[in-house]
Formats: sequence, C-alpha cells, structure tokens
Amino acid sequence: MRIAIIGSGGVGGYLGGRMAKAGYDVTFLARGEHLKAMLLNGLAVRSIRGNFSIDNVKATDTVTELKGMDLMLISVKAWQVKEVAREIKSLVSENTIVMPIQNGVSAIDELKEQIPSEKIVGGLCRIFSKIESPGVINHFGIEPIVEFGEIDGTLSERISAIKELFDQSGITAIVSANIVADIWKKFIVNCASGLLAVAKSTYGQIREIKETRQLMEDLFTEIYNVSQKAGINLESNFVLKTMALIDTYPYDSTSSLTRDIWAGKPSEIEYQNGMVVALGEKFGIKTPINRMVYHCIIPMELKARGKL
Repeated sequence: MRIAIIGSGGVGGYLGGRMAKAGYDVTFLARGEHLKAMLLNGLAVRSIRGNFSIDNVKATDTVTELKGMDLMLISVKAWQVKEVAREIKSLVSENTIVMPIQNGVSAIDELKEQIPSEKIVGGLCRIFSKIESPGVINHFGIEPIVEFGEIDGTLSERISAIKELFDQSGITAIVSANIVADIWKKFIVNCASGLLAVAKSTYGQIREIKETRQLMEDLFTEIYNVSQKAGINLESNFVLKTMALIDTYPYDSTSSLTRDIWAGKPSEIEYQNGMVVALGEKFGIKTPINRMVYHCIIPMELKARGKL
C-alpha cells in the first residue's frame, strides 16, 4: 500500500513515521525547514511510547508527486482542506482512498465538493503531538488512537485493509460504525481549546478551578445541544463522559489551537467555536459561552492573518 501523508505536522508526522518504521511506502507532503530537515536528516519522533527515527525519508512539497497513492491521509489544518481537495482532485485514482483526520466537522463535506464521495472514508486521531523542531515530532500526551470508518457505517474490504495497516504499524485503531458521530464527539472535546486560549491556562488549570470547570462543562453542553438539532446520535451523558476524559489529560497539556493562538499563528477557531456559533444560529440554539470564546479570539485571529 502506497501512502501519502498530506500535512506532516504533529499528527501526520507521528502516524506517517509509525507507518514508515513498519516498512510501508510512505511519502510525506511537507514544506519549508521541516521538509529540508526531513530530506537531510530523516524524521525523528520523540514519543512517550518510545523514541524512533526514520532515515531516507520520502518527502516532497509538490502535490503532483502523490499521484497513484492507495491512501491519502489528510492531516492539514481545517482551513486548508478545501485547497487540498482542489489540489488532489486529479490525483485520486480508481483505487485511491482519501481519509481526513483533522479537527472540526466539515472536512468530509468539503472534500466531497471536489472528490467523489465513494473515495472518502471518515477519520479522526486522538493525540497530543507537535513539531518540536524541523524534522522532529514530539508526541507528549495520551495513547494515540485513530478512529475511522465508512461514512455509511458499513464494514468494507478497504476498511479492513486500513485496519491491518494501522495494526502492523503499531497504531491503535478503532473501526467506527458511526464515524460521523465519533467526529462530533472529538469536535466537542476540541472546542475546549478556545477556552484554554482565552484563559491562558492548561487543561489541568482549567479543570481544577470551580468557575472555569463549570464554564467548560457549559461550553460542552451548548455543543451537545447543537449536535442533537443536527441529528447526531450521541449518548445523553456524553458531556459528563467528556469531563471525565478531560480529567485524564496531563495537567500541563494544551491543544494545537491553543498553542497556535498563544504563538500568534492562524488557528482553527472558525472550525471549532466559530462553527458552534454558526450552527447554533442555523438551528436556533443559544451558544453564549462558545460565542464569547469565539468573539474574544477574533481580534487575535485577524492579527495572525494580517487582517488587523
């Protein structure tokens, strides 16, 4: 199986590194100093599950070199999905599988605008990781888990093949019977990232203070209410389960969105709390906490994008 990692940051770099280490034919789409370092020195992964490195990395910044791939793992930022869809449209062959794993709930629909829906499977990844320096990925929190499945919930031959790929690569993988609902579950959790950014706090700090813990729970409740109007099948106690999950996160951990905002970089805020606000307006659901978080971050986001 020939695999393209489109977006070789903390998530794509880690997963692609595991696959390459297992002997699979992996090509990384990267750019800038990160690409240069990978081509010169290989890819190093520092992980709580054990460090490893890949020599003779196959990497490029030219999308057209990814033609004929069996699996395209899309791990770019949420706002980059539409552009990626246009770029890979002509490269998707009869046997190509396209799997988006970024944050948010819109990636599948955005890919469908350019790519036949039958080429797409849904996916997500739970991991705390980042580019520590060019050519170096740091996996610093939680056991990495990939969840994926056919959009209609069927168990197909290609899903079984992808499961074997992950298993052979030492990546914990779960085949989902309702990947759309599972994507929403992760979406709800991720939207705490904006609150962390506004409060300038880690998960541990947010959860241990009574007032901010309640804010986080109420933020999750708003999104759960939106999900029900959207017809997403989530269990009624999902918010409480989400709070319990947050309690297991490393005390000093933060999310990529949080770190991007603190660093003055463009973030996925439009695809997280901003999306909650937009969907709340669409379905007539009030989302005051998500609105507050989103509106507080808008000035920082405009500055990061050179629009303010």
